[in-house]
Amino acid sequence: MDKLRAVVIDDTIVYRKIVGDVLKEIPFVEVVGTANNGKIALSKIDSLKPDFITLDIEMPELNGIEVLQALKDKSNAPVVIMLSTLTQAGSEMTIKALELGAFDFVPKPDQGKMAENMEKVRAAILPIVNALKRQKETKYKIHEKVQTKAVSPITDKPCQPLSQKPVTRSRSEIVGIGISTGGPNALARMIPMLPGNLKAPVLIVQHMPALFTASLANSLNNKSALHVKEAENGDTIEPGEIYIAPGGKQMKIIAGADGISRKIKITDDPPENSCRPSVDYLFRSIAQYYVGRATGVIMTGMGSDGSKGLVQMKNNGSFIIAQNEETCTVYGMPKEPIESGIADVVAPLEKIAEEIVKTVI
Repeated sequence: MDKLRAVVIDDTIVYRKIVGDVLKEIPFVEVVGTANNGKIALSKIDSLKPDFITLDIEMPELNGIEVLQALKDKSNAPVVIMLSTLTQAGSEMTIKALELGAFDFVPKPDQGKMAENMEKVRAAILPIVNALKRQKETKYKIHEKVQTKAVSPITDKPCQPLSQKPVTRSRSEIVGIGISTGGPNALARMIPMLPGNLKAPVLIVQHMPALFTASLANSLNNKSALHVKEAENGDTIEPGEIYIAPGGKQMKIIAGADGISRKIKITDDPPENSCRPSVDYLFRSIAQYYVGRATGVIMTGMGSDGSKGLVQMKNNGSFIIAQNEETCTVYGMPKEPIESGIADVVAPLEKIAEEIVKTVI
């Protein structure tokens, strides 16, 4: 396979050097050009035809959002990795960029020495570029699997028994969603499809740092018939509300003081699967407090966070929905639940809301 061709776009020479030097260390990446503003970037993209670009959001001439909008009209546009400042304005623009189709983002370190900042960028960008490499490799493989139905119940591989005693399943009273790379774009399309009279709360773990999850919640709230908010410690879980786990924290469910209500607890517990918030962390608590009356949804994302939690949910009678490979930005998180046979339904992105509604009616 040929090397991945990259163009580094940033208006500051310091970050062009940091990002360029990090990418040059990766054996399968070739940095073929740089640009210091959006207008030059579009010209370089046309002439150099990179596989991916790293794109600063705040730039002169054309900013990152305007570059993304211009790329939407181009055939064979490169994959876009955003570089984002850790500010409120930066987080809001990053969410907009991700909703426009940017693949992922790397936070710009705002303090520390050059070597420290290089290490932070390296740690953030390497998993993303590795995912791009795997995607390119799959294009060389022949896909013999033909999907005949838009939504396909898992019938070809029976679920292995997960518990000794079957749990009676009833209408779902809660929906848990785990999602990562490609998430803001997928959620921006799926959440508005949920009806305003949904009779269950929805709890979402989207892998993101602090600030960014609040911006995501605000953006989704503006698009949704349901109220979307960043979850706060002590929130009473109410039907028809959507709660997004705050970045850099863990979110779980606990019993209210009355023993009947359920509340959200936000903690500083350690990362799981290198993630905080972690999908597994949330799903375990749903399995515990909503036996036989929950829906677990696993969507696009790198890694396998959520797989173990879904097994516990399935074991306790939950209904499991997984996003299909064809509509995932990265087919990582749904892969194991689908291949192990615990998913009850495998659905394309545009059908997930419909499948959720079926479980809560």
